[in-house]
Order: sequence, then structure tokens, then C-alpha cells
Amino acid sequence: MTFKAQALAAVALVALGCGSATAQDYPTQPITIVVPFSAGGPTDTVARLVAQSMSSTLGQQVLIENVGGAGGTLGAGQVAQAQPDGYRLLLHHIGMSTAPSLYRQLAFDPQTDFTPVGLITSVPMTIVARRDFEPTTAEEFIAYLRENGEDTTYANAGIGSASHLCGMLLQEALGVQMITVPYQGAAPAMTDILGSQVDVLCDQTTNTTNQIRGGEVKAYAVTTPERIESFPDLPTTAEIDLPALQIGVWHGLYGPAGMDEAIVEKLEGALQTALADETVIARFADLGTAPVTAEEATPAALAEELNSQIELWRPIIESAGQYAD
Repeated sequence: MTFKAQALAAVALVALGCGSATAQDYPTQPITIVVPFSAGGPTDTVARLVAQSMSSTLGQQVLIENVGGAGGTLGAGQVAQAQPDGYRLLLHHIGMSTAPSLYRQLAFDPQTDFTPVGLITSVPMTIVARRDFEPTTAEEFIAYLRENGEDTTYANAGIGSASHLCGMLLQEALGVQMITVPYQGAAPAMTDILGSQVDVLCDQTTNTTNQIRGGEVKAYAVTTPERIESFPDLPTTAEIDLPALQIGVWHGLYGPAGMDEAIVEKLEGALQTALADETVIARFADLGTAPVTAEEATPAALAEELNSQIELWRPIIESAGQYAD
């Protein structure tokens, strides 16, 4: 081996050793989790609960940065372009699986531009309306929409949001076309429901539980196969003859593609610790959801869920014909 080759080999070994040491020492500075939606929304709520526990486990502060816009694709795109050093992560929901079908020009590939860390929770959705909306029962609600759907306003948190997806399924199941009113996030959509500015919203229990319990909105059904513990009196969509309207909003934690395995393992461990935290479990329960199991809070489980959901949603979105530019 020539002197030049020996020198290059030595440099490569030093670089490899430094990279490994950096990964083993991780984290040495605060970590930012990007939430690609507005503050105060359901995904933001999940992220802040998890981040607080992960901060304790990792010994560094885990901060939340809200980068809303373009149905969650703006924040996701930023993380896809970030350095894969574990200091800039993404907490996203089901929108990661619908973006490839909703957006004709997507700046990232959810399957290749990210490193999965693990699933977090699957949140049920509830169909609610302003408290002075005419129907009082789920059956009356369905009958009303079938008769007056074209004059009914439906709020959502923007293209690609969970409430947008649920709205598509609701309209398809009923065979009606409501007046869709998109917002820049779930929080402002809920604000206008509370102010009776719009009629109907289908959103995650993390965004509707307190309002339902406080009598600030009317609740008609949950979009899960079985009734949920937090609202045992609410019928499922299957019980009100809408079996095709079933959707749960799963959340996952990602990093940019190419993260070191040692960093992923540390993040995975911190995530699993957070999901076993009694405080997190209790707060999730208050919001009508629960953490996933330790077996699901893994990179492999998140990758499998993402891939299967991309295939599930593609024909639904294509059939609805609701695309974003």
C-alpha cells in the first residue's frame, strides 16, 4: 500500500471512529421535534406529552417546533432535508401516508426520505357539530345530511389533515357533497365550530374530548369498530349504518434518512419509555386514546404501517378526486 493510500485509510478510520463516538454520545444538545401543524392541535398535543418524557430519558431538552402549512408537507419536507444527526425529528400523523396521493408535486418521498423511529398512538375520531345544530341523535344527523348536505358547512384543518380525510369518507359514505371550509389547523376549525360559524367537524378525540364533555359541541359517533371507553354512549359509525367510515389517526416519530442506528436505538428507547410513563398514559386516556405497545413503538412497525396505509388510501383519494397542487 502506498503512503497516500495508507493516509487515506487512516483518515477514513478516524472519521468512522468519530462518527461512532458521536452516535454513542448522543444527545449532547437539545433535540427539536417538528410538528407540521399549528400549535394547540391534536398532533401538537401528542407531541408535547411525548417530548416531556423523552427529555427526562435522554438528558437533553426535547423542544417542539410548529411548522404548519401545505397539509403538513412543509414541515415534513424541512425534516427530510435536515442533517441525519438526530437533532431534528418529525412527529406526523396519518398524513404521511396520504400525501403521496394528495399532492401531485411532493417535495419528499415518505418511504425513502425518512428514518422511522416508532409508532406512538392511534387516535379515534369523533363526528361533532355546533351545539345548536338541529339534529339531536346520530340517526337524525345522518338523515339531515342526506337531505341538506349541500347546504351544510364542513370544517377541516386543511388539505391532508385528519379532519379532511374523515370528511372525504363521510361525504362518500353519505353520497353528499357538503360545503368544505378549510382552516390553517385544527384549533381554528374547532374555534369556529364553538362559535357556530360552521356546522360539522370530524376530528381526533385529542381535539374534541374536552368540548364534548363540556357540552360545547354535539357529538354523534366515533369512527372506530368498537365504542371507546371515554365515550361509551357514542355509537360507532357501523352502528349508524356507515360501516365504510372507519378511520383512526396513527402518529409516528421519524428522523431524516440515513440516521445512525445507535441514534435510532436511543430515540426508540426514549419513545418506549415515554409511552410506558404513567403520566403520559393518563393524559392520553383523558384525550380518548392510548399509547401503542412496545412492539409497535419500533422502526419496523412504523415502516410497515406507513407502507400499508399508502396503499390503502391511494384508491380512496383517487376516487374522491380531491387533490392539492
